[in-house]
Amino acid sequence: MATMTEPTTHTLDVPGATLAYDVRRTDSPAPTLLMIGSPMGAGGFVTLAGHFADHTVVTYDPRGVERSTKADPVSVSTPEQHADDLHRIIAALGAGAVNLFASSGGAVNALALVAAHPDQVLTLVAHELPLASILPDREGAMAATQAIHDTYERGGFGPGMAQFIAAVSHKGPMTDFAAQPAPDPAMFGLPTQDDGNRADPLLGQNIVTCTQYEPDFEALRRAPTRIVLAAGAESEDQMAYRATFAVAERLGTQAVIFPGGHSGFLGGEYGQTGDPDAFAATLRDVLAGARIVS
Repeated sequence: MATMTEPTTHTLDVPGATLAYDVRRTDSPAPTLLMIGSPMGAGGFVTLAGHFADHTVVTYDPRGVERSTKADPVSVSTPEQHADDLHRIIAALGAGAVNLFASSGGAVNALALVAAHPDQVLTLVAHELPLASILPDREGAMAATQAIHDTYERGGFGPGMAQFIAAVSHKGPMTDFAAQPAPDPAMFGLPTQDDGNRADPLLGQNIVTCTQYEPDFEALRRAPTRIVLAAGAESEDQMAYRATFAVAERLGTQAVIFPGGHSGFLGGEYGQTGDPDAFAATLRDVLAGARIVS
């Protein structure tokens, strides 16, 4: 039986940033399993990684997140930059093509990686992609994500995060969302005072470039990578859920329903708990090629 080592931390210098990533090694012949989010860092995958002790598991902090630093902390990051970072990490591992579980913004970045470097990914499980750009109500959805960023730039973290929470929990089309007044941050226990910081990885660096990214569907359809789209059972009609189905339709496949919602794999990380045991079992079946009935 394969045994997993304690994680070892590595750093990698890339253009404009220094990346930190963790490797949990096993002696298993199974492909290396890379688990990514954005802006969620490696700390969000501790529970899920523990369910795959028979794989070498790699997690990382995207540029500008937690241990991974950027030369310009307030600059925006793009899916193409994140994809290049991932390409360089996979090459540094020296383990050949990997399996990739990618959630939220990480799933958007993973599509960019597969489009640019399809030989590096065997199977991609793309979970809950917040792609406003491909929804039928794309103009309203993109206006909503731009409004969140603009609110953050004007008022700081509390107001921006309050509007973000309202957006991600909204069900159905977002046609008029941007025109609605932003909620009071105090309603969510968020700070009402502006600390002046504008380098937040979510609200400042990634929200517009991530949600308004347009995947290269022709390149994705040509890729040898097996791409599985995964939506959370508890996320029905929310933006990321709807976008996941929209991507599946564009790729001519069917989305798989995973347990829980957007944070279904979390086991207490960042104060959030989903259904990690059931989530990991579903992920294992999908990676093994089992047919999952949605």
